[in-house]
Amino acid sequence: MTDFLSLARDRYSCRAFTEKPVEPEKIDALLEAAVAAPTAVDKQPWHAWVFETPEAVQRLAACTRFHFGARVIIAVGAKADEAWVRKYDGRNFADVDASIVATHIMLAAHDLGLGTTWVGHFDAPAVKEAFPEMADYDLVALFPLGYPAPDGGPSAQHDKRKDVADLVTRV
Repeated sequence: MTDFLSLARDRYSCRAFTEKPVEPEKIDALLEAAVAAPTAVDKQPWHAWVFETPEAVQRLAACTRFHFGARVIIAVGAKADEAWVRKYDGRNFADVDASIVATHIMLAAHDLGLGTTWVGHFDAPAVKEAFPEMADYDLVALFPLGYPAPDGGPSAQHDKRKDVADLVTRV
């Protein structure tokens, strides 16, 4: 567990990237980590889009100011009608499943020496208009991806965490 805790603690929201291109095999490894993510009843209602051509990245970046100049961006979404629904209250788990997948991508990126951050601040209707193939999905996150710039380390808030006793109740 120590190795995972180190990974989880060391990962930070990277908002500055070098010009070094991300190797295709690293993108493939991120996608394999996404496929390995658990989903409710193994329904896998999620989908990922890898934006890597300059034109596609530019069109997507026009829908958010939080692209940080990345040359690759991964988007994650899910289809509610393909997800498991809890029978007791009708809770649909599509967004939960997509979030688990997105977390795998984010942690795998750090493990591979890449940087990223979870971007939720984007104009989803504009993204769907620019990329009609995404229209039927609830878009959960964008991940600008690249090699961290030397001067773009963690924010001052990175190590500020609530105490476990403030967040957990043992019953």
